[in-house]
Amino acid sequence: MNHTNQRTNRDASTRRGRFTNTTTRPNRSRYNSSRTGGFSGSGRRFSNKGGSRGNGKNKLSFDPTLFINQNPSQIVEEKYVAENKFSDFNFDKKLSDGLNKAGFTTPSPIQDKVIPHILAKRDVIGLAETGTGKTAAFLLPLIQHTLNDRQRLTLILTPTRELAIQISEELRKFTYGQNIYSTVCVGGVNIRPQINSLKRKNHFIIGTPGRVLDLMDRGHLKTAKIRTVVLDEADRMLDMGFINDMRKILENTRSDRETLFFSATMSPAIEKLVHDFLRDPITISVKKKDVTNSIRQDVVRYQSTHKFNTLLALLKTPACQRVLVFGAMKHSVEKLSRELCQVGIMAESIHGNKSHEQRQRSLKKFKNGLANVLVATDVAARGIHIDNVTHVINYDLPNTFEDYVHRIGRTGRATNTGIALSFVPQ
Repeated sequence: MNHTNQRTNRDASTRRGRFTNTTTRPNRSRYNSSRTGGFSGSGRRFSNKGGSRGNGKNKLSFDPTLFINQNPSQIVEEKYVAENKFSDFNFDKKLSDGLNKAGFTTPSPIQDKVIPHILAKRDVIGLAETGTGKTAAFLLPLIQHTLNDRQRLTLILTPTRELAIQISEELRKFTYGQNIYSTVCVGGVNIRPQINSLKRKNHFIIGTPGRVLDLMDRGHLKTAKIRTVVLDEADRMLDMGFINDMRKILENTRSDRETLFFSATMSPAIEKLVHDFLRDPITISVKKKDVTNSIRQDVVRYQSTHKFNTLLALLKTPACQRVLVFGAMKHSVEKLSRELCQVGIMAESIHGNKSHEQRQRSLKKFKNGLANVLVATDVAARGIHIDNVTHVINYDLPNTFEDYVHRIGRTGRATNTGIALSFVPQ
């Protein structure tokens, strides 16, 4: 009963980022960098002086050492001791049996702290990065509520269609054999199948703000039965310009709903949204670690006429097992993917010019190991969570520091370490 896709993609970010550089003692980069140094926080600025990006005529003005941290500090984190086991939550037997079969015994920190409050029907602000288990943290107690009340409807908003589909897949996994139904409402494909699915019984509606609001405006998505609204990765939805859609959706749902709000950061705009729409929320903060602690960062110096060959040499090294390559533009990402395939590299691409079905096929091949390189634009890759990415390569440089952090955070997830490389012209 799941139908998928997303709103129009926006493959460019216009926000600027700030950050500072705290210089470490110089050393020599194995990727032909002349200087190195670590970085942290905020202070210096990317500036685009009107030139093109990532093509050997790069006009971005920045200090390349900001992308270098060859010896990231490894902070020994105190091992979290969960207060609960999944068996302590008194889930329905079928739900508990499914968790046991999947090997779920001890909840992650966000699950351990959030699930009891959602079970108690409290409004929750969950501050956590991706990769912390937050999807299960809100799905499991909401499934339990649904099993207790089959008339209950939950709306889950996500920034991208890919994330909506991933949440839908998690939901199906947890509810196998329990007659719980859902519809994915995202843009980019024919709206008619989603309208038809909404006419049938649903317990969960998972979608992107633009398509959800469209369906509400057309009268196909009735809000009277929505008992819970989940805003997942709210900071990303804000970045992508969905703030007004989010507000309209919340304004048109019942005032006595429960609202669950998950975000990695709390900007002033997000704080206002929380203040306006959440009732006496409890805040749970589970911050894993600074992204630089588990990622070795370096620059790759290249001559303008040898940029592709430089990338090719890197990708042929045994260490590059699962690589995410970021490009600036949709057409250049597609071209790079084709060129890599022509020289024997198993590469796929995702960008805004691809249909939903094409993007899903590419993503599935990358996840299943049928391709070991995925070339992507920033927006097309938002909300995609792929395990065991060994390298992130900034073939074209990002526009902002926030985009840089978002890109490299796709590697070094959970307890793994990763490598992030940024191409810089000589």
